[in-house]
Formats: sequence, structure tokens, C-alpha cells
Amino acid sequence: MTEPSSSVLAGWAVEPFSNAGITHDLYTRGTGPGVVLLPEIPGMTPEVMGLADHLVDAGFTVTVISLFGQPGRPLSPGYGARSFAGACINREFRAFAKRADRPVAEYVRAVARRVHDRVGGPGVGVIGMCFSGGFALASAVEPAVLAPVASQPSLPMPLTGGRRRDLGMSDRERDAISTRVQEDGLCLVGLRFSEDSASPTDRFRSLRAAFGDGWLPISLNSRPGNPAGIGKREHMVLTSKDVDTPGHPTNEARAQVTAFLRERLGVRTAADA
Repeated sequence: MTEPSSSVLAGWAVEPFSNAGITHDLYTRGTGPGVVLLPEIPGMTPEVMGLADHLVDAGFTVTVISLFGQPGRPLSPGYGARSFAGACINREFRAFAKRADRPVAEYVRAVARRVHDRVGGPGVGVIGMCFSGGFALASAVEPAVLAPVASQPSLPMPLTGGRRRDLGMSDRERDAISTRVQEDGLCLVGLRFSEDSASPTDRFRSLRAAFGDGWLPISLNSRPGNPAGIGKREHMVLTSKDVDTPGHPTNEARAQVTAFLRERLGVRTAADA
């Protein structure tokens, strides 16, 4: 069994937080406006914490919610399968439900409020990936959330046409977010590889229909023969093995997300001085 790596958690302050009948540990580091990071299956892997460290270096206070798995443990096939199976049967996530109010979405909104109260600034960003992608979008019901980002959102599991088209949130959440888009200029960012069946094109089309110009999709070409050599089964965008390679589409996509967070949360760069 591969053991968790304490080195990837070094410098992160950890504390439990309870809300909506749910308790998870929160890992926090950094200064500046807040960003809540939701890990993908199987949990807070070194790749997920690499993204968290990147955001800290970019000028944010980052809070990672340990939604599943063992913090710091590397991904392996067996570990991934066990985490996935456990998450699928957890009522907190409602992995197969359509148009669903998910308990975890209310929990994420509470974490966003807590982070905003602690660090101040105009608001916070929330990033979800894969299993947690839709939770980040649904968090935008909370007024403190100014920069929601969903990378390869996969819930509900796209086993039928209806689930592939589902937004990953309830009608109530959709309507509240749509109002914010229209009245407050809220924007939501989504990322996926073009051939990724786990995060289907139909879902992105539905999100566009629901939120119009407030939906900002970033699609990375994974068609056969694409210039970057991205495989058609590629799924993880912001934690890709190539994300630190300058000029690679995943590196550029991460830069776009970072720029979106900076713009929406008011982080100044050297160029702004």
C-alpha cells in the first residue's frame, strides 16, 4: 500500500469544519483573497496539492476540503477505485441523481462564507474537478462566491442522455445562479477535453443554455492527431501530468483559470503596479 506523503501537506494548517450535518477537514495556506479547492477522486493527491500550491504562489489564500480519501496519498488504481466506489454510495454527493440538491453543495457554500469572513476581499473563488466539479458551480448560489470554476464536471454520472444533459445542480440552484448572472454579471468557467465522455459535451451545452454568456467554456482539443498529442481518454485538466509544461494546452488552461480568479477577486500583479 502506498502511504500518504507528509511533504505535500507541509505548511498547511488543518482544522475540522461542520455544517449541514457534514464534517470534513479543511487545509489552509497562503495570503490574499480566498479560493476553495475541491479535490477530484481519489482525494488530496500530490497533483491536487500541486494545484493548491500554484494558487498560493499566485496570491490566494487557499482552503482545500478533504472530501474523500487520505490527504497526501498518491493516486493508484486500487486507491482510486475504492474512493470512487465509496463516493458513489455516499448520500452527501448523490452521484446518480438528476436535478438534485446535494448536501455537499450547501456545505461548500458554508465553507466559502467562512473563508470570505476570515480573509475578506470582494469574494472568493471555488474550484471543483471531476466528481466535485458540479459542487463548485452550485456554490455560486452563495453571494460571496464570485469565481466558480468546474474542471471536467462529471456528476451526475453520464450513464443516460438525461444525465449527460444534467447541470449537476437543482432547478432552485440553477434559477438563483441565473439571476446572479443577469443581475450581477456573474461568470462561471468550465474546462474539459473535447473527447472526454466522462464530462460530456451535452452537459456543457446545457450549461450554456442555462447561463448564456455567463458560461465561459474552455475546451482542450483531444481529437485524434491533435497537435499536443493529447490522448482521447485524457480527463484531468488542471492536474494533468503536463500542466507544468510551458506551452502545453493544460498549462495554458491553468493560466486562464488563474487570470479569471485574479480578475474576479481583485488580485494585483506586477503589471498592475
